[in-house]
Amino acid sequence: MDFMKQIFHAAESFNGIQVSFLTGKDTVSELFSYENLIEMKINAADLLAYPERYAVDMKGPVIVRTDFCNPKAHEECKS
Repeated sequence: MDFMKQIFHAAESFNGIQVSFLTGKDTVSELFSYENLIEMKINAADLLAYPERYAVDMKGPVIVRTDFCNPKAHEECKS
């Protein structure tokens, strides 16, 4: 079972950031409070600007940064 769900959209909400990701063919949206993001050591501004660099670990659920495992992202940094 795949517990990591790639985030494809993030939007600022009243008290946190609403992220969207796919589970099967369904789009799921979940709100993460700013407090929770700080506890997870997630940079809210980076999440809003580059949601594709993050995924939701459904075991938590927690947000994790995933571009460290993406060689293509490293190539973009060299440009």
